[in-house]
Amino acid sequence: MSPESRILILKDRAYMLQKARSFFQDRQIIEVDCPIISHFASVDAHIDLIKALYRGSEPVFLHSSPEYGMKRLLAEGMGDIYQLGHVFRDGEYGARHNPEFMIAEWYRLNMSFQEMFKETLGFIELFLGAQLKEVLSYKQAFQHYVGIDPYTVTVRELQALLPGIHEESKDNLLNYLLALKIEPKLGKEGLTVLAYYPPTQAALAKVCLHEDVLVAERFEVYYQGVELANGYHELQDPKEQLKRLQESNRLRKEFHKEELPIDMHFIEALKKGIPECSGVAVGFDRLMMLRHREQSLAAILPFDWQRA
Repeated sequence: MSPESRILILKDRAYMLQKARSFFQDRQIIEVDCPIISHFASVDAHIDLIKALYRGSEPVFLHSSPEYGMKRLLAEGMGDIYQLGHVFRDGEYGARHNPEFMIAEWYRLNMSFQEMFKETLGFIELFLGAQLKEVLSYKQAFQHYVGIDPYTVTVRELQALLPGIHEESKDNLLNYLLALKIEPKLGKEGLTVLAYYPPTQAALAKVCLHEDVLVAERFEVYYQGVELANGYHELQDPKEQLKRLQESNRLRKEFHKEELPIDMHFIEALKKGIPECSGVAVGFDRLMMLRHREQSLAAILPFDWQRA
């Protein structure tokens, strides 16, 4: 890439940061600025955090999402809020990954799950222009692209579809199939919303009945096979949330990973009560990569991991 092309992309990045903020301002969504470093961790079995030491001995963590802090603000009555900032993940580097990257994350009070993914599509179209749109349930995607029902398929049947992968967890096998057989085909003609995940993959989402099965009100958005967004109808139950975080730590131990300290400030915020809301995180850097038809995040970042 020529120096001139690089400068044009970085100037467009600044322009799109302004456009993103205008999107939220037009909807009277307030910008917040939660800390990026915390005494506690966002616990996920599959996401590893970057650790630091405070005063040379106390472990602290760079956050992978501002979610916990934002929900603490929701509990205090902040209303509709967004944060546009940097997040961090350990060991993630490649064409579509960088250990430090930017996301837009926002929460909307009394907004339905379906309205949330429609608003998310509107945000994405700021970057990509008007697109054809489709909504697929998790079940429909597996039936269409793999020919199985993810809720009734057995572990043995999944293993037969994934020769060479030695795994006994049904959720992990489904994740492999999703990554290898389904995700590359999503969003080829526009934007695809993949919604209604199994309840075992609910993370921070509520569960409900859909297509006669219990599902998580969780969605992801894809364009040209690239995942752009992850959203939820947000869980409000502190006991259930604590149980899920403890289960994530159990899985981390099973995967020979370090268990992480649970953020009890977050759990206390849920006990105090967050309002009925939906939320989403959207990858700003991936949107810029696709906007400029680049194949790597390195092309649209001021400095990627190799040059940081």
